[in-house]
Amino acid sequence: MKRFDQSPTDPQFVQNPYPTYKQVRDTDEIVWWGTYGMACAMSYDTVRLALRDKRMGREQPAELVQPVPDHMKPFYAIEAHSMLELEPPVHTRLRGQVLRAFTSRRIAALGPEIEALSHHLIDQFPEGPFDLLDAFAKPLPVIIIARLLGVPEEDADQLLIWSNAMVAMYQAGRTRQIEDDASRAALDFTAYLQDVIAAKRKAPADDLISTLIAASDSGEKLNENELITTCILLLNAGHEATVHTIGNGTKTLLETGHRDITDGCVEEILRFDPPLHMFTRHVYEDVSLGGHDFKRGDQIGCMLAAANRDPLAYPDPDVFDPTRPIKQNTSFGGGIHFCVGAPLARLELKIALAALFDRCPNLAIAAPPQYGNVYHFHGLTALQVTT
Repeated sequence: MKRFDQSPTDPQFVQNPYPTYKQVRDTDEIVWWGTYGMACAMSYDTVRLALRDKRMGREQPAELVQPVPDHMKPFYAIEAHSMLELEPPVHTRLRGQVLRAFTSRRIAALGPEIEALSHHLIDQFPEGPFDLLDAFAKPLPVIIIARLLGVPEEDADQLLIWSNAMVAMYQAGRTRQIEDDASRAALDFTAYLQDVIAAKRKAPADDLISTLIAASDSGEKLNENELITTCILLLNAGHEATVHTIGNGTKTLLETGHRDITDGCVEEILRFDPPLHMFTRHVYEDVSLGGHDFKRGDQIGCMLAAANRDPLAYPDPDVFDPTRPIKQNTSFGGGIHFCVGAPLARLELKIALAALFDRCPNLAIAAPPQYGNVYHFHGLTALQVTT
């Protein structure tokens, strides 16, 4: 297997990983990333196959599981019940409960709220240069997911702090401080949700948490630990990627001069500069992929952003083209772990960006945007703009 070595925290790579992806993908469909000690699927077809092959999954084989250090036990106590990290039958049960609550009707009904909130945030834009992430991209998705779940939206700032601390555990260059902060956030987040759940049991409402509680109380086997973890997962995933996508997408639109926010434009934003660049899979039984053989215990990195720039799947892949025929990209993953929040993310992007460019036709970048050193995520540290 061909090998490449690239630090995921190298500043040049962080700011623009796509030339590296192209160079590596041109050598083979699957290559060995020495820094991670892992094979990585680089092409569109191999990534899609790896995401869907049931001989691979998210859950680490039991014989390879290592003891969790004491200082990280609170964080991994949450992870232990996350459907994102589990396989059937537990994953099937947890995801089924979420899908019953996360209905297309309920998501579609959020459209007017997303539009009203977008205009409310735009009304508060300051005079002169300001950071669009802080003023728009960050508050919008966290407030919407808070409303959907049924937690007070005035707690949004605190939810962001906890979420950011926990999500930092997945980035390259993790430190002991990051681990300590994540465990502390896990404890605080859990205590907060225990209080919310107790209140919802006494006074149910038309929200996701109440729906999940009703499923649990009716004997459908969603225990309190699973309920808490599911709420944390939905809160974290329900805003983190959308923040990056609004930021990355607005940057691209401003740089390319596109303003018409069609369905095709939303899909091209998701393809061109997605918020998540790698999604890993564990091999459970012998499998051949991209001309290479893998054994139980091997790990494969599905390089989502590299697949989205594969010229065999997308002609002129480095060109942002909102008129490109819509083809399913890999940004939301695939298979049984396909992002449950994809319809909400698409709705937020379409409505929020349309409102932004309608209300701010002279929106312009005020300072060179920089991406944060948070690989395997990919998002801006700030987006300074003027209106």
